[in-house]
Amino acid sequence: MVIGVGLIGGSVGMALRQAGWHVVGVDVDADRLAAAVEAGAIDAAGVLGECDLAVVATPVNAVAGAVRAALDAGAAVVTDVGSVKSPVAGEIDDPRFVPGHPMAGSEQDGISGASADMFSGATWVLCPNGVTDDAAFAEVREVVASFGAQVIVMPAERHDTLVAVVSHVPHLTAATLMKLAGGRAEEHRSLLRLAAGGFRDMTRIAAGHPAIWPDICAQNQEAITDVLDELIAELTRLRGVVADGAGDDLLHHLDEARRARRNLPTTVPVAEAMSEMRIPVLDRRGELAAIATLAADLDVNIYDLEIAHSAEGPRGVVVVLVESVRAERFQDELMARGYRPSIRPLA
Repeated sequence: MVIGVGLIGGSVGMALRQAGWHVVGVDVDADRLAAAVEAGAIDAAGVLGECDLAVVATPVNAVAGAVRAALDAGAAVVTDVGSVKSPVAGEIDDPRFVPGHPMAGSEQDGISGASADMFSGATWVLCPNGVTDDAAFAEVREVVASFGAQVIVMPAERHDTLVAVVSHVPHLTAATLMKLAGGRAEEHRSLLRLAAGGFRDMTRIAAGHPAIWPDICAQNQEAITDVLDELIAELTRLRGVVADGAGDDLLHHLDEARRARRNLPTTVPVAEAMSEMRIPVLDRRGELAAIATLAADLDVNIYDLEIAHSAEGPRGVVVVLVESVRAERFQDELMARGYRPSIRPLA
């Protein structure tokens, strides 16, 4: 079931259907539901009720209420796609709920911009907490991975701090730069005709639908204002460098940015560069979340994950696939926390 069949909800519905799910859509707008059926985003319109998985894709200020309603209606597992996680993760303490956020989108609005491939290669953050059921977490992770997304796990508060840097403030910055250029264009009509590829790339996200941003900024206000303060301070410092004609300082600033940009992760390693790690665990709630969160803390990507429960007692084995070059450090940190993992290179 998909609750909210706009751009992201519609894309989730298409990806679920492509993976073989029967998808029912729920939305307050009957016309949008009809459009979602016509676009192939859902199999049928419906109402809240029992289902194997409910994905809440409403505006962020409505997420908590929709999650609660889906749980009350009998959904076995519920996740959401909101870009702010702390409020909903703090409000909903049901073990069936797995807070999530796909780092993907489009400048297009609504169901007309939806695509089954939107999440392929994208990062999808999951933010389980101490009450999240391992089976619910494993199911959501498996579904998200089937979309072609790369799953990382972290606490909700850390997510909100980081997403302010990589998503929220960049959008506000792009919008501000575009507003500046638009104002100048009224005086100099040729200005926007001179906009080169770099300007267009920087401001592309400013074309996104503005209606979602007041709620996002309200829910993640503290993190966003902190990052804006840092950005303003850096721009002020850079202004001083330019005003003083300090070429060496400017070159250093640009070189640091260039190196950071080139170090952004881009591809999944080949199989020969991967190792399988087997981690014996007690069969208790929160083990998967703890292991996955530690991996994120260590910058270790988990490319596959499964849990095998033992028939002979309250034990199991978590099996993860990680890069071989990072496996030993991950193993050491797990052992420091009382786990006893083994490593087997795939090659």
